[in-house]
Amino acid sequence: MELTTLWFLLIAGLFVGYFVLEGFDFGVGMLVPVLGRDDRERRVVINTIGPLWDGNEVWLITAGGAMFAAFPEWYATLFSGFYLPLLLILLALILRGVAFDFRGKRPEAAWRRRWDACIVFGSVVPAFVWGVVFANVVRGIPLDAGHNHVGGVLDLLNPYALLGGVTMTALFVTHGAIFIALKTTGDIRRRANRLAGQAGLGAAALAVLFLGLTLAHRGGTAAVVLSALAAVCLVGGLVANRVRSRTDAEGRREGWAFAGTAAAIALAVASLFAGLHPYVLPSTVEPAVNSLTVLNAASSAYTLKIMSWVAVVFAPIVVLYQGWTYWVFRKRIGTQNIPD
Repeated sequence: MELTTLWFLLIAGLFVGYFVLEGFDFGVGMLVPVLGRDDRERRVVINTIGPLWDGNEVWLITAGGAMFAAFPEWYATLFSGFYLPLLLILLALILRGVAFDFRGKRPEAAWRRRWDACIVFGSVVPAFVWGVVFANVVRGIPLDAGHNHVGGVLDLLNPYALLGGVTMTALFVTHGAIFIALKTTGDIRRRANRLAGQAGLGAAALAVLFLGLTLAHRGGTAAVVLSALAAVCLVGGLVANRVRSRTDAEGRREGWAFAGTAAAIALAVASLFAGLHPYVLPSTVEPAVNSLTVLNAASSAYTLKIMSWVAVVFAPIVVLYQGWTYWVFRKRIGTQNIPD
């Protein structure tokens, strides 16, 4: 396998990991005021991702760094052409992180409601805008011969991209609701189960429509197979969410349900990259000449070789460390675990 293809797959894998992991904590953030009926319950919902959310964002930082080093032309064109959307994502993530920390600094209800609103905003905006960005990347944007974006910001808000944003938001809400059900006890768990089933039906319909349009525009055998598997996993996750557990009279098979939605998001994102290859950023203006591919956007072979050795050494360490974090904080929590 050529190093350019290898690094395209590695970057795709980093974005897959980011959307699977950050997807559920975006979903949790959106559901804080929905599933938390009082302050104690809202604290339970927030604490399900308290030890995890900042580690999940490492996947995005790593993906950006890998893109910068392996495909500098792709990085430069993407971050200049999508400057305002990506800046909006960054500001929303900053606000969200501040809200997690500042929410508990004062006991007043109004103070906490304002920071809860910031958590919701900082979760909805990145989820929606990432969907818009990736839909535009797959669809293609107007690039000139120098690989510069020659369109406007409003061009990015086309119907297909907006559908991508809504679809990603709906999938994350479902994913987050199932994660809350997996991590909580009592009434919050039961409400999260019900909400996941309701949101999942809408998310499934949107995902089928979006992936169908994507495959019609830019699909290959691999993309079709991955999309079909994503649909099967999503349906399987929703079914598992409705099946009562034999070992837990209170709940359902949340572990299998979470695995199903995680696999569905992973396979759906992978199908977008599969349909994109060998392009990394297609052009809608003279595509054969102006598009960026894994070849004309890549760094030198020597750079890719050095990066490959670095990845072989450090990537397993990062994955093992994050896996250990999830293992340590694996237990369920409830209102009984929240002090006054």
